[in-house]
Amino acid sequence: MWFGSSSNLDKIGENVVRSPDNFNWTTIFFLAVVVFIYTMLFVKKDYKAIIAGISLYSIHWFYEIMNAVIFSASGYAPLWAVTNDSTSFILLIGVSVELSFMFSIAGIVAYKTYEALLPRTKILKISTKWWIVAFMSILFSGIEIFLAWTGKFIWVYEWWGAIPVCLTTYVPFFIGAMFLPDAKPLVKKIFIPSLVAINIILLCVLIPLQII
Repeated sequence: MWFGSSSNLDKIGENVVRSPDNFNWTTIFFLAVVVFIYTMLFVKKDYKAIIAGISLYSIHWFYEIMNAVIFSASGYAPLWAVTNDSTSFILLIGVSVELSFMFSIAGIVAYKTYEALLPRTKILKISTKWWIVAFMSILFSGIEIFLAWTGKFIWVYEWWGAIPVCLTTYVPFFIGAMFLPDAKPLVKKIFIPSLVAINIILLCVLIPLQII
């Protein structure tokens, strides 16, 4: 399944965002794993890996908020959605708690992979960072193809699918993870806190208003 289908639209109508009905204790375990990973990085003073993780996660949340806004504003469908029967908790229309935990460490995985692959080398005169961006973007797009195939992850629009997801979503995600940790201090001090603040403000405003 490379692209969406309007036949998936009925599944979205069955979703109940932030309903506790399907909640189970695996969520607490996943949370503990994420906290453990970030704590170990902090103890080891591996701040670049932490920045990589937070950068991708912040970009991810901005995308999820915009996807939910599209759903609310159009009254039709978001670009992507998850189903109730596939998760213990839906945070927003397009992201389950399990997916959110995965994205919280995806940037760390990418940056640590880069560090392990002799970061100063180049392949075909292209920086290792860009190869990691390309590889991770294709890998995660492949995972999303599988999820869409299972029917637990939904694409509605026929023009939205694996290729647009790879180019417009995962490439920016992993560019953030790969390049922000080594960016100039001023860039890191402005971009990351600003995006985190924007996400928090949007969530605090749009959720009570029942927009997302």
